[in-house]
Amino acid sequence: MVRRIDVTGASGIRLAAWEFADPPKTDPGRGGAGTARAGGSEQAPGVLLLHGLMGRASHWASTARWLAERHRAVALDQRGHGQSAKPPETEYTRGAYVEDAEAALEELGLAPAVLIGHAMGALTAWQLAARRPDLVRGLVICDMRASALGAASQREWEEWFKAWPVPFATLADVRKWFGEDDPWVERPNTSRGEFYAEVMVEHEDGWRPVFEPEQMLKSRETWVYDAHWEELAQVRCPTLVVRGLDGELGRAESQEMVRVLPDGRYAEVVDAGHLVHYDQPEAWRAAVEPFLDDVLR
Repeated sequence: MVRRIDVTGASGIRLAAWEFADPPKTDPGRGGAGTARAGGSEQAPGVLLLHGLMGRASHWASTARWLAERHRAVALDQRGHGQSAKPPETEYTRGAYVEDAEAALEELGLAPAVLIGHAMGALTAWQLAARRPDLVRGLVICDMRASALGAASQREWEEWFKAWPVPFATLADVRKWFGEDDPWVERPNTSRGEFYAEVMVEHEDGWRPVFEPEQMLKSRETWVYDAHWEELAQVRCPTLVVRGLDGELGRAESQEMVRVLPDGRYAEVVDAGHLVHYDQPEAWRAAVEPFLDDVLR
């Protein structure tokens, strides 16, 4: 079962959070970090899932379902994404994203929680862990670099958005373009096509992304020019760095991230690209679940 919970983020923005539970956990409006387990008073530990740029909470569905067996699993549609608000005047800064996640933890009664983030969501997670260690008991970083990507990377993204043949006539066209025809695709990738089909919405003239590309570029430019090693070193909780072997985070950089972290650990998923949790859900679970067991033991 999945239920929506509205959260008020930074500057009063409305955010959509999605709790995966069967049966549903305790109503967050009544306080408490979760539901008592059968036969005892122990509370189900909270997990907050943060998608990457252009993602949405539903991309975590596979992960959230197995998490919900033993945890209170909530995925957040971040500002400008999914079913959260996308007002043009809203700030899309690093601070705003971090404050949104902070508000979600506190309003939902999840803390101290494990944060699991993919790409930009992972950066948000470790910045929050550095800023509010009292709210975070563990952290999973999925395929996000700590190094600065630079101006050339931002220009490539601007050109990439311009190359999208929107509107798409059908979702099948979406899947084919992002899975096969996109110049960024090195080889056919079915899961990539499905990933982008999930962020499209139908309009009168065809299928367009649920987000505004301009807002995505604004979000990205607030972190792409800077390195984030200093904040990473401030994370005190146990942290697992996960990379797909064909992803954007290289082995040398990922291992340096583990070295910089006070309590860093490393895992890699073979046959996975940047969308590790989406490409290889079973291998992703095998990499992450033992870490969660150890942190929450």
